[in-house]
Amino acid sequence: MSVPENNRPSAVVLGCAGPSLTSEEKAFFRDANPLGFILFARNCETPEQVTALVADLRDAVGRADAPVLIDQEGGRVARLRPPHWRNMPAASRFAALYTHAPEAAEEAVYLNNRLTAGELCRLGITVNCTPVLDLPQPDADPIIGDRAFGKAPEQVVRLAEMVCKGMLDGGVAPVIKHVPGHGRATVDSHQALPIVGTDPETLETYDFAPFVALSAMPWAMTAHVVYQAFDSDAPATLSKKVVEEVIRGHIGFDGLLISDDLSMKALGGNFRRRAEGSLAAGCDLVLHCTGEKGEMVAVMEGCRPMTDKALARFAEAERMRTETWVPIDEKEGEARLAELLQ
Repeated sequence: MSVPENNRPSAVVLGCAGPSLTSEEKAFFRDANPLGFILFARNCETPEQVTALVADLRDAVGRADAPVLIDQEGGRVARLRPPHWRNMPAASRFAALYTHAPEAAEEAVYLNNRLTAGELCRLGITVNCTPVLDLPQPDADPIIGDRAFGKAPEQVVRLAEMVCKGMLDGGVAPVIKHVPGHGRATVDSHQALPIVGTDPETLETYDFAPFVALSAMPWAMTAHVVYQAFDSDAPATLSKKVVEEVIRGHIGFDGLLISDDLSMKALGGNFRRRAEGSLAAGCDLVLHCTGEKGEMVAVMEGCRPMTDKALARFAEAERMRTETWVPIDEKEGEARLAELLQ
């Protein structure tokens, strides 16, 4: 049975400006009714403060199941840091271990992410934007760099599977990114639009391979990258052809598809057009991260309520996140992880 349109969340995930909500933000989120929210370092000071902020965000939209996202990959992409949270190693640390001890690397990745899932769950955070499945090339911009689990598809798949297992075993949904692959981008999509001219056969057999292998995961995030072999004009986020033929077709991903941040400079046009274009291309959700009110107003002008299919995908993602809980002794887990990474 479909949900009446006036009761549906909007097809958007939004950020907020600081460590607590202002009355203006509460009113805006109540009216905008985003599906969920995303947190950044500016929003995270102490466990008690983050827990309160997460509760206030959900209270603003009146939904206890509103997803709260974060980027807690490890290394330079970690919004939660010491002294209140663990110092997570970058993906490259595990990739290096894999070269001489693959089983130890897989165990270490699992423990690292199962421990992280425990930290996130205690804060009320339910979605982690990891793992990175991109395969960086020698001439690529360093924006991916040490965030990658290597350059060999098989290795990336093995380690990324352990990320997802660790997250799901701890009650957190992983987000595979940046589909269909950011590894050939020679510019940082935060600053400019990457254009990839590689032939379709190479992309399909190499770059897309990790995403095919993990296509059953609950969430995926698009790349703001033009793949000229499929669409010479629009980046994946805005390309109906890439979403339908590559992401949903060749890769076979049928989970919840969210855009990368609409505020990134790779995308042109105003924020209304960016939101409209992403949803028209086939994204289930758009993501806006800055918490800047004027930008969010424009994003909401380009948004619509979630579709039946998007709601069903979110329900399936929640089922996957909550169906299994694998307990862990955190002290033992931390000790074993340290031993493996010696």
